[in-house]
Amino acid sequence: MNRATRNLVYQALALSLVLGVVAAITLTTIANLENRGISLGLTFLSDRAGFTLSETWLPYSPDDTNAYALAVGVGNTLVVTVLVAMLSTLLGGALGVLRISDNPLSAGFARSWVEFSRNTPPILLLLFLYSLLGQVLPVDSAASLGGSAYLSLRGLAIPVLDLGGRGIWLFFALLGGLGGFVLAGHLASERQKRTGTRPPWQAITAAAIAALMAVLAVALGPDLKMDWPTADGPDILGGFVVSPEFFTLIVGLSIYTSGFIAEIVRTGLQSITRGQWEAAFALGLTRSQALRLVIIPQMFRVIIPPMNSQYVNIVKNSTLVIAIGYADFMVTAGTMINRTSRAVEGTILIILVYLCINLTISWVMNKINQSFEKA
Repeated sequence: MNRATRNLVYQALALSLVLGVVAAITLTTIANLENRGISLGLTFLSDRAGFTLSETWLPYSPDDTNAYALAVGVGNTLVVTVLVAMLSTLLGGALGVLRISDNPLSAGFARSWVEFSRNTPPILLLLFLYSLLGQVLPVDSAASLGGSAYLSLRGLAIPVLDLGGRGIWLFFALLGGLGGFVLAGHLASERQKRTGTRPPWQAITAAAIAALMAVLAVALGPDLKMDWPTADGPDILGGFVVSPEFFTLIVGLSIYTSGFIAEIVRTGLQSITRGQWEAAFALGLTRSQALRLVIIPQMFRVIIPPMNSQYVNIVKNSTLVIAIGYADFMVTAGTMINRTSRAVEGTILIILVYLCINLTISWVMNKINQSFEKA
């Protein structure tokens, strides 16, 4: 038996062993459930949810189905993921640049931030921020901020344009338009490298987005109105309320993740050889111009793979909100499991949803990485 055949046999045996273990666990689980009179299935997803969610970005009521409740939880998780990824990237990028600064005060501040954020457990950071907000926010009555916004233990309430429950869809549409604008710019740059002429794809995309926004404004015009918050003791009625739970989650995870991203950016900057800096200085560029025009564009191919891991970690760390009560997908699915006693199906759904989100993030980041490798 040659080496290739032997390796194939070993792989087949290993695969058979794994499949056998999985089959044994599956059959045992099904048998145990049948003995208890419990049958597997997903019919419960069409049943009435019957529970409330403290905060949602999609319109929701307890009369909706379990499937829709899970979709609302996924929407909450995606909003948190996008906001934390954006804030932590901006903050971590700035800190990464400060880490290599010649100013000892700036470099020391950035290093202290990085060491604090990276070495503090995220659950401890969230609990500390949540407890701190409980101490500093007004308790007995809402504090007026200029008469149009209010601050209390319920959160920060600000005026908002009432979109009749369509706000989350417009948010994702705008996010998709922004992604299309960036993609059009990238494709135009690739075309310019091949032909020497830059097509106006980015301008066309921007015009299309502006036209779409104008059409939506005209179509929704009669229904658009400002929702002004009002205070009733410690309670706040109307407006857009940023709850302490949501604020804690966004700020806490952004602080925690920014420390890791700062080190990734610092490593990427230091991976560029000294000759690149000297060439930039020889052309008369200042240090900030050299960073912006020469160094940072080259570092992207180094930092994108580890950034992928950080964005995936944001999704996984968002499940820690169970400690402060924000209704993300994990909390929603857990509530549904407790009400329906469908632990097996619910756990499988949780795994599949987070797997799909993380695989999508990895796919997007790999595509971006491939584009920089070809550049």
